[in-house]
Amino acid sequence: MSETVLSLKNVTIYQENKVILSQINLEVKEGEFLYIIGKTGTGKSSFMKTLYGDLPLTEGTGNIVGYNLVNLKEDDIPFLRRKIGIVFQDFQLLLDRSVNQNMLFVLKATGWTDKQAMQNKIDDVLERVGLKGIANKMPHQLSGGEQQRVAIARALLNDPELILADEPTGNLDPQTSAEVLSVLKKINENGKTVIMATHDYALLMKFPSKTLKCEDNTIFEVVQKTV
Repeated sequence: MSETVLSLKNVTIYQENKVILSQINLEVKEGEFLYIIGKTGTGKSSFMKTLYGDLPLTEGTGNIVGYNLVNLKEDDIPFLRRKIGIVFQDFQLLLDRSVNQNMLFVLKATGWTDKQAMQNKIDDVLERVGLKGIANKMPHQLSGGEQQRVAIARALLNDPELILADEPTGNLDPQTSAEVLSVLKKINENGKTVIMATHDYALLMKFPSKTLKCEDNTIFEVVQKTV
């Protein structure tokens, strides 16, 4: 039996007292790949922010990678985020540091101390996203797709149970988007659970998977039509 990585029951998500999404019931098992789709402004980002503790959960019950989202304290959030790898649309790399230094920054911030172990881990995650040999480059020397793959590698550093990708291809052209998504799919095939918010329907056709749609303040599963 696969373990449940995320469970939401009767959840309503608010932002500044406004209902964004209501009555969410969702269970995500270990190893699943799940898309969250919907137009801009339908609640995809609010949904993701609730999952990584950026928006408090005030109605309903929610558990993610062993953490209770309702009782989540400020002190718990760094620990929660070690078990969740987050990939954002805008890469969020430190521009004044090399790829290697970007990775070291995260490892040190999350309690790693052994220099050799840190370097081994960095080499490992860069290889997993197909970027061996770029550790000493600066972010501006990389293409958008390479920067996003660095961001995915960074999300893998603490061997998270779950990857949350919030519009990870939003700033990329179609071909690069497909490359980035195939990296995420490969990570998923190696056993990682991935939840990805996107409005790029072309990617869904190319890499079909379970899909939830945000619309009219609700979120529901949609059955993809096979072409």
